[in-house]
Amino acid sequence: MVDHVQVEQLTDIEAGPLAQDLPRELPRSGATDAREERANESFRRALLTAQDATALLAPVRGALEQVEAKMMSVEADVFAPLANAFLELIGQGGKRLRPALALLAAGLQHGVHGSNNEDVLSAGPGQDCTPRTLIALAAAVEMLHTATLVHDDVIDGALLRRDAPTLNASWSAGATVLAGDYMFARSAQFAAETGNVRVITIFSDTLRVLVDGEMRQLSDRNDFRQDRQAYYQRIYAKTASLYSAATEAAAVLVGMPPDRIQALKSFGYQFGMAFQIVDDILDFVGTDAALGKPVGSDLRQGTLTLPFLYYLRELPQPQKLVTRLLLARERAEEGDPAILSATVQEIVQAVRASGAIEAAHQEALGFLDHAVHDLAPFNDNLCQRSLLGLCAFVVQRSS
Repeated sequence: MVDHVQVEQLTDIEAGPLAQDLPRELPRSGATDAREERANESFRRALLTAQDATALLAPVRGALEQVEAKMMSVEADVFAPLANAFLELIGQGGKRLRPALALLAAGLQHGVHGSNNEDVLSAGPGQDCTPRTLIALAAAVEMLHTATLVHDDVIDGALLRRDAPTLNASWSAGATVLAGDYMFARSAQFAAETGNVRVITIFSDTLRVLVDGEMRQLSDRNDFRQDRQAYYQRIYAKTASLYSAATEAAAVLVGMPPDRIQALKSFGYQFGMAFQIVDDILDFVGTDAALGKPVGSDLRQGTLTLPFLYYLRELPQPQKLVTRLLLARERAEEGDPAILSATVQEIVQAVRASGAIEAAHQEALGFLDHAVHDLAPFNDNLCQRSLLGLCAFVVQRSS
């Protein structure tokens, strides 16, 4: 039988730093200067227009092609099945937002001001940074992300990702974990190629935080007593930490001053938090085809995300819903998964019809407002405009 679970009222704590690892928000002056007004206006305009991610990434398109080529490089002596799986996994990559943010952040140093066809590397990354080291950093960030996905698929028992079979679908769990380990090793090798001790430290710290986030997610499954603070801690560790590392390390690599490094570290954090909240919203309002997985997958696995936490708080008797969901999960474990699927789908429809989706959406916009503030001190150039456009793209995307 399902044990009685006490559902605590979610608190209205404001989103903010959650642990020592998180970047502290930069102090804001009382008055808004011209640069911040310009950045805010650019962001507001972008929100009103459908953003084309391909166009926004134009300043780093050539660099991203080099990142892709570097990631696809495999030593000749690598075990053949592993090499083939490795190349297939890399080839399934999405928009490469994480390496793109690293490259665009680096481009804020000197920037590109001309045609959208001008690549960020043509401006020269910086006095102590070569195009080669910047590509190595961007490849390290994306390879680390890919490695975490491989391990996530093992933990979740996922057989599909973006409508493509996962490595976990055809390999044993042990072999899949080892493939993920190989990718972790490659990402560390790329980070080491930067030759920058501080960048390597950022990378290793981020790996530690990512593992902590995965452990927290496992621990928090089906925990209906958790509040929003636990949710924020989890999505920082699993998602925002890597975005933050990408932009901070890029700023370090091109030799930015400390205040600019801190601003870009904060920008990556704010962007990543918003990105994950929107991901969690899409798990309720998206479609199976767009998501490449069934709608409501997080709830089905017991991962409680922001829209559900808001919905739970709206209910006069949340304990009834919790008990029903746990009973359905118990039935599924006994061999009757249909009742869990039906229960999850009913909850998905209820969350869609509630105020929870808009409440979560407003939180994502709040993080992006901070991200825009972090970009305001930088000179107006194609890289800054692309980053502002990507902030709008985050809340517009459907997959």
